Amino acid sequence: MNLSLSLPAWREPARSNFHGVLMSVVVAVAAISLAEHYHVSAMLFALLLGMALNFLSTEGRCVPGIRFSASTLLRIGVALLGVRITLGQVSALGAMPIAMVVVSVALTIGFGILLARLMGYRNRFGVLTGGAVGICGASAAMAIAAVMPAQAHDNVKERATIFTVIGVSTLSTGAMVLYPMIVTLLGFGHEAAGVFLGGTIHDVAQVVGAGYGMSKETGDVATIVKLLRVAMLLPVILVITLSYRKDHAAADASGARPPLLPWFVVAFALLVGLNSAGLIPAALQQALQTLSTWLLVISMAAIGMKSHLKDFATVGMKPIVLMVSETAFLALLAVAFIYFAR
Repeated sequence: MNLSLSLPAWREPARSNFHGVLMSVVVAVAAISLAEHYHVSAMLFALLLGMALNFLSTEGRCVPGIRFSASTLLRIGVALLGVRITLGQVSALGAMPIAMVVVSVALTIGFGILLARLMGYRNRFGVLTGGAVGICGASAAMAIAAVMPAQAHDNVKERATIFTVIGVSTLSTGAMVLYPMIVTLLGFGHEAAGVFLGGTIHDVAQVVGAGYGMSKETGDVATIVKLLRVAMLLPVILVITLSYRKDHAAADASGARPPLLPWFVVAFALLVGLNSAGLIPAALQQALQTLSTWLLVISMAAIGMKSHLKDFATVGMKPIVLMVSETAFLALLAVAFIYFAR
């Protein structure tokens, strides 16, 4: 009897979310297909296609599912990023790349906060853009936004996230083309070029494209350095969560503070540990990586649907200057580390 009575409780959320999730999946399929054809970020395509369908999030049957895709599916996708990383990959890099990544991520976020304040923005916009530039592009932007408290108006954080995703994806694509020419002009060898590309290009796909476009040796080093930057997502999210716990409590009607670590951060760390111990079979690891990519693209499509182009009409040049400056700052840090290590 209890089971039969509980069935509707399970069915109702699935029924209410179905249409919105389905539309988000459809947009994600189109975005990934376009990305494979044009070799541009799938998240960027998902965002733009989703924004073209923003009327679906205003009313109708798609609203709950779009909200679910932009929040819960996003967190699951972030958690599954843990299967990309092992502690063995990190230790195999040696001291210099590890020191470079740790210092450059911290300094880039700090530089982002400082520059954001000078431009009249709140600290959290500097954290969001600096984290996206310093860690892993659009994925980091979405993960950081997921643990930040809501703004006074619900659409402020989403608008900042969308702008960051557009900016970091565009800059990453440009870096994929420009940076290989820069390392050639600087006379970097395979290893140094890989350290630079992996330590500066924002998105994983663009790192792979730039690195292996130069040589297999450069691509291997660039990929491992990039994965180390992805691993920095865990401590950065932990610090951000602790920093904004009071703001989360203030936003909560009950005044209760959130957990010390969000569940998806705990899942991320657990997957890193299991992957490092070799307990995740290769086939399952590949499947979870693919699922993570799909979930992030689906959630980005949903975030796009919740946004309106008119919200960006007043953005101006300052946020663009902010992100370009963060990108240049990160590149200069990487060059300094490489020359210092010679």
